[in-house]
Amino acid sequence: MTLPSPRLTNLAIFLLTCISMAFALYLQHYQHLEPCPLCIFQRAAVIGIGVSALVAAIHNPAVLGRRIYAGLTLLATAWGLAVAGRHVWLQHLPADEVPSCGPGLDYWIETFTPLEVVAKVFRGSGECAKVDWTFLGFSLPEWTLVMFVGYAAVAMWQLIRRS
Repeated sequence: MTLPSPRLTNLAIFLLTCISMAFALYLQHYQHLEPCPLCIFQRAAVIGIGVSALVAAIHNPAVLGRRIYAGLTLLATAWGLAVAGRHVWLQHLPADEVPSCGPGLDYWIETFTPLEVVAKVFRGSGECAKVDWTFLGFSLPEWTLVMFVGYAAVAMWQLIRRS
């Protein structure tokens, strides 16, 4: 069995991120599920993964370049894993320990420095703990966490593969 080329693998990653973003936008605009701040940060990670994979597929570099792109993909994936992990953790808190809802992400971006915004998002709020959608008993952040684990596995494989 021959493995798909690095270029095809990166193209597949890019296509999967496009499908992921299309589904997120479908849920937002057609199912009227507004994304919480942690959801927005997870989308940023998916976009980062997609962009690095697309550039790698277009560039199709030699071994060192492939490893650099795989490292960038892994970096974006690590960000996504951290955010999705935090989101899942918030959703599993007992009701009396869930942080209260606060102002939206737009307000935070206008009012605080970028570092303060990231800190506030990671603290989470009530809307991040709310489960609006499930499939097979798992929430959207749980499925997203699984997706990031898959992206991490493929990025690691791209990082260490020989051909």
